[in-house]
Amino acid sequence: MDPAKVKIPPMQDLTIENITENTILINSQGPDKRLEYVLERLVTHMHDFARETRLSTKEWMAGIMFLTAVGQICSDVRQVCQPSTLPAPFYLPLHTASIDTIYLPQEFILLSDILGLSLLVDSIDHPKPPHSTEGSVLGPFHTHDAEALPHGHTVSHDPLGEPCLVLITVKDVHGTPISDVKVDIWETDSSGHYDVQYADRKEPDGRCVMKSDANGALWFKAIKPVPYPIPHDGPVGQLLEKVHRHPYRPSHMHFMFEKEGWDHLITALYLRGDPYETSDAVFGVKQSLVVNLHPADYETAHKYGVETGTLVLKHDFVLVSEKAAKDLRDERSRAALAKLGRKVKLLDGLPVPDVD
Repeated sequence: MDPAKVKIPPMQDLTIENITENTILINSQGPDKRLEYVLERLVTHMHDFARETRLSTKEWMAGIMFLTAVGQICSDVRQVCQPSTLPAPFYLPLHTASIDTIYLPQEFILLSDILGLSLLVDSIDHPKPPHSTEGSVLGPFHTHDAEALPHGHTVSHDPLGEPCLVLITVKDVHGTPISDVKVDIWETDSSGHYDVQYADRKEPDGRCVMKSDANGALWFKAIKPVPYPIPHDGPVGQLLEKVHRHPYRPSHMHFMFEKEGWDHLITALYLRGDPYETSDAVFGVKQSLVVNLHPADYETAHKYGVETGTLVLKHDFVLVSEKAAKDLRDERSRAALAKLGRKVKLLDGLPVPDVD
């Protein structure tokens, strides 16, 4: 911005004690009060972090280099790159090691996930009242090119996967079916890789979009989810190793629900008894989302055209209206901010400084 068009408060003789208030002051000249509030809290906590940890220059530079490496490895999940351009060491699955290109995950999403930030933000922004379905992490492997399929379609074409029949319903908190809900579904193959992790991917697989019918129901044929490691060949993996954490996620299947008038729901179902059920690398597991698989009896198998004994995943998802979610979000925001002693007001559901 042209210096002649802004009025910057004078700053001089900056010290450890006054740098924070001066930084906040100089960031408070714009018209966007929400941005002003976010920056004020960010600067306050960052500066307090540096003071409390007595952050050294060497550690500060290590943090800068870490974030730089995270940015360098990032790519949209639907783009490809040359393996020769990847920072070392970068793991290539055996089935792609001889391929000229490979898909990359969004490393910043992974970083947010393994720090617990992704789940925290979703829980704040999409609060759930009792008896509704809780959210989980989106992860870096959702795409927007999944094919819209009719009920009963086969979602995964992995011949090595164990067949799994999925029967779900979508209802409100009163048990009323919700029709015409757009449901995104995605899972890995039997080796624990998503389709976008294959360099020779020609079309989506292991993912689709369906809509609930008049009874709020939909069903499809998939494969049994398996545990897998998040990509740990970049900076995020190096961080996990330094703090002695494993990169594995428990077996799960992703779901995302969208319909006008209803709060957006990103969630997943996790298989009970998975070895990583209580140590998910990205903190996605909630007990209400842990499910059992049951073998299909003759009646179920005949009805849905599968073999008797086929694994069945059955679940009732419960959505919350946008209004109910907004009211609950505002209520919890006011309570949390009052507890912190912050003098704020809500603007479009988000806190801004209350200077009236």
